[in-house]
Amino acid sequence: MDLQHDHDTFFCVVDLHAVTVPHDPQRLAEDTLTTAALYLACGLDPELCTIFVQSQVSAHSELCWLLNCVTPLNWLERMIQFKEKAVKQGDNVSVGLLDYPVLMAADILLYDADLVPVGEDQKQHLELARDIAQQRINARFGSEDAPILKVPKPLILKDGARVMSLTDGRSKMSKSDPNEGSRITLLDPPELITKKIKRAKTDPERGLEFGNPERPETDNLLGLYALLSGKGREAAATECAAMGWGQFKPLLAEATVAALEPIQKRYQDLMADRGQLLAVLETGRERASAVADASAQRVRAALGFLTAS
Repeated sequence: MDLQHDHDTFFCVVDLHAVTVPHDPQRLAEDTLTTAALYLACGLDPELCTIFVQSQVSAHSELCWLLNCVTPLNWLERMIQFKEKAVKQGDNVSVGLLDYPVLMAADILLYDADLVPVGEDQKQHLELARDIAQQRINARFGSEDAPILKVPKPLILKDGARVMSLTDGRSKMSKSDPNEGSRITLLDPPELITKKIKRAKTDPERGLEFGNPERPETDNLLGLYALLSGKGREAAATECAAMGWGQFKPLLAEATVAALEPIQKRYQDLMADRGQLLAVLETGRERASAVADASAQRVRAALGFLTAS
């Protein structure tokens, strides 16, 4: 959230990515609005940043196709997340899932980004975007003095860069996990949050600590407490160094409920006035389109397409 105060920031609701796996078409539009409302509820200010829906800026799909045509297939086949998701989906794997990283590259490269905030698990996708921009577009169709696309750098935040599952401290917390007890969502009510944390996987040892590879759940839950309580890692580690799980879990639940309460209140207010929410997205679409269309046009020109009169 702090980045919006000193950077020109773009936040995209990625509904095109959502359909790379089986989805409910009756829920897609509503889920899109829910995500946009949560962006605002968490503190994004449309006066300071641009918030828009991916599918409403056609340059995302167009640039994805142009990048597809210059990206080697084996670059996509080696993506770790594709391999993991393909195993889970079996015969339902779509071309869209394989191509997900190229669409992500288009999402990034359209906006001439200098920095891209990414979690640890997304570093490989950003590296792909960088390789496509530099090796497949700039090196082949541009020049060192006049690159077609800006090559962005990763910005990995130390706190919360990767939140792990409540049921397995070695796996990422994910909304696609079939076990709903593995994650806490921003809209979970207090009683459900408390229930999920109470059932979270732990170990038999007393005292919480960071950095012990044999205690991944401890590292994860203590990290969540440090983040959600606002105390930071050092203070949280000191406070919980001799604490048992029976004492710690209610503390984590209380901190989580308190952190999410204002977000949930703001979300309810936004969803009650959808006109305001839609107006924010329309303004964002206009701003995003102005930047994205210019980038897409540079790529079209570099690849030699006929310009419309």
